Amino acid sequence: MVATILVGMLCAHLLCFSAMFLLISKRLHGKKMGMDFFALGNLLLGLAYILQLAEGGPTWSAASVINHTLTLASPIAYWLGAMRFFGRMVPLWRPLIVFAVVYSCAQVLVQWSLGPTARYAMLAAMSSLLFFLMALTVIHGVRTFAKDLYAEMVFFALLISGICVLNALKFIKIVDGGLDALQMDNSFQTVFYIYMSSLATILPPSIVWLVLRRLTDDLRDVAARDPMTQLLNRRGLSEALQLFFHTRTTAPAYLLLLDVDHFKHINDTYGHSAGDAVLCHVAQVLRTTARRGDLTSRIGGEEFVLICLDTDEAGVFRLAERLRAMLEAQIINIPESSQPLRCTVTIGISPPFSSIAELEGAMRAADAALYRGKAAGRNCVQAPLPLNDHSALDADKPGMLAHETAPTTT
Repeated sequence: MVATILVGMLCAHLLCFSAMFLLISKRLHGKKMGMDFFALGNLLLGLAYILQLAEGGPTWSAASVINHTLTLASPIAYWLGAMRFFGRMVPLWRPLIVFAVVYSCAQVLVQWSLGPTARYAMLAAMSSLLFFLMALTVIHGVRTFAKDLYAEMVFFALLISGICVLNALKFIKIVDGGLDALQMDNSFQTVFYIYMSSLATILPPSIVWLVLRRLTDDLRDVAARDPMTQLLNRRGLSEALQLFFHTRTTAPAYLLLLDVDHFKHINDTYGHSAGDAVLCHVAQVLRTTARRGDLTSRIGGEEFVLICLDTDEAGVFRLAERLRAMLEAQIINIPESSQPLRCTVTIGISPPFSSIAELEGAMRAADAALYRGKAAGRNCVQAPLPLNDHSALDADKPGMLAHETAPTTT
């Protein structure tokens, strides 16, 4: 009686959370993060338990075959949903349909050749295997694509491992004791359904929390990036650098401040769409030239920042010169113009700095170096002056482009 009540409650939980997941997926529009897959998994498992209650015990019927197939299709749907959550564009219906056909045929063959005990033992063994594979996937995710969710993934792995162990024990009991091990009033069955009911109560809110966390992270990422170039904006740059200095003890950082030469003339001559194309081109070259771990940012207008981490002064100058040369050499094709365009940049380098509190000083020093580079003729890399050189830091800033000459065109 207790087990029957638990299964009924389990069905209610699964179906209610299936509806909730489906409603959430409708609100997420293009980026559903697997919520529609999770909804289907809950629905399949809920229907399987409804069929089990209707059967009343182990039996051989079409409903029993459907019950076993739905029971095993649900963890497959959960696994596919997890892949979707982490950005893997896996299909849903084809693998489920193929599995349903294959497993239904396997049930018929086992029932006819080995009997009902073997069919129910196969169900327990397959359930244990599927949840074991799911736990392995979660553990693999902790080491690869889900490092940012370490604690959550360990929690899920433990819960899934519990299902795996219980199904393995059920398999052993069926092999040893036959179908009597599946009686609803059996103490093991009661423990099994208590665990499953607890799981159906804990897991769905946990999944919703993960989705909310991912949405929050996405919003934070959007707020930290320049919408045109997808580089960090000033806020994102400060947050990333603060995280770097708080989590690591390392060599000082260097700041490179890049300014596109004659950018006002480009806008006036070729139009703002051409100016946008130039900015996106500079951002792409900056992104591909920067070393792994360096921070790239657009801080406004035609000014870009590259913060070099874990390097020395010589390495910074080599990187800055390589970046300047690449931009000078590459041609930018403007869709609205038959005449391709080249752009150059002037780069000012800051002295080394070792904390987030020194960022503004490093920015001013790089800005002063940038101004001196523009005064020297542009399209160059300018070395820093000491941070205590107030005459350099207080000099007029670049940005008055009235006297700039035209950009080089090809």
